[in-house]
Amino acid sequence: MIGAAAVVAFARAGWHVSALSRRKPIVTQDCAFEHVSADLTDADACAALVGELPPVTHLVYAAVSEVPGLAPGWIDPAQIEKNGAMLRHVLGPLAETGQLQHVSILQGTKAYGAHLHPVTLPLRESQPRDDHANFYWLHEDTTREQAALHGFAFTIWRPQVLLGSAPGAAMNPVAGIGAYAALCHERGLPFTLPGEALSLWEMVDADLFAEAMVWAATAEAAADETFNFTNGDMFALRHAWPDLAASLSLDPDGEAPDSFTAFLADPQNSKAWREIAAREGLLLDDLDAVLGQSHTYLDILNAGRVAQKSLPLTVSTIKLRQAGFGGCINSLVSLRRQLSAMVDLRLLPETARPQTPDNAPS
Repeated sequence: MIGAAAVVAFARAGWHVSALSRRKPIVTQDCAFEHVSADLTDADACAALVGELPPVTHLVYAAVSEVPGLAPGWIDPAQIEKNGAMLRHVLGPLAETGQLQHVSILQGTKAYGAHLHPVTLPLRESQPRDDHANFYWLHEDTTREQAALHGFAFTIWRPQVLLGSAPGAAMNPVAGIGAYAALCHERGLPFTLPGEALSLWEMVDADLFAEAMVWAATAEAAADETFNFTNGDMFALRHAWPDLAASLSLDPDGEAPDSFTAFLADPQNSKAWREIAAREGLLLDDLDAVLGQSHTYLDILNAGRVAQKSLPLTVSTIKLRQAGFGGCINSLVSLRRQLSAMVDLRLLPETARPQTPDNAPS
């Protein structure tokens, strides 16, 4: 999600963009960029690849390796080391060229240990490093060491729950919600929210976040800083669900499936998705390829499965605003826009496009 959004934002801002990833990012056709297939677990291949690239001055590192079920990998030593090595393999050769000026790396609220124990709210960047195993710390230490050796600046980002248009992502609620909506339309089922928790989220629009990374690439106020990032509001999916259902012409009332994961794993829904994809000319007829693990992530979020269940995990974004970036967006508007973006990219069918007063059919 972040990589694709960054490609678009930097390209539109006039940068020459090279995207390194396993798969070419699916973005609008008017976005000019070069794509290079890369396996970040292969150190030799990464070193050779860097030697073939044009001079790289700025890096947005948005890669992550996750395991099935997501949460087990967050504490698995082998998975933590794998993620640490992936950054080293690409940042080391890039830094040695002497061309790098700025690097953005990604963390999140797990940096505060929120997935392991109660935390003090709101979460602030000034808090001391939480003492737990996390690839975030491997990334941060590597980046700081390379920056000291080679003289580039860096920004560490801690976004909350991301909303984007990329398929196959580990954690993109838009894909899970959009696929669920399309299948409910197809099968005449109620669009009832699974789960019983009332979870309060702070959302992050991937496109807004990419704008912030464009700002940070040259802003002195962002150099060597850590920033929390959110859309600027609070969001409860359960409270937004009736409005979302109405905009999708779906009924939010009725018997809910046990979970998003259970519903989307049903072979009947996989078959229905293939039929939708063939009829609508979608790019991906494999439902799993659209979802990644986003449905699992939705269930983790919607069940409120965090260490401190009695309080929402809120972060302070005052530091970023005082540094000079004040962009914001209504999170329900963000969700609707990202659903529409996935429709425009032919990743979701037209039935998953929310109708608002501005685009409702006459």
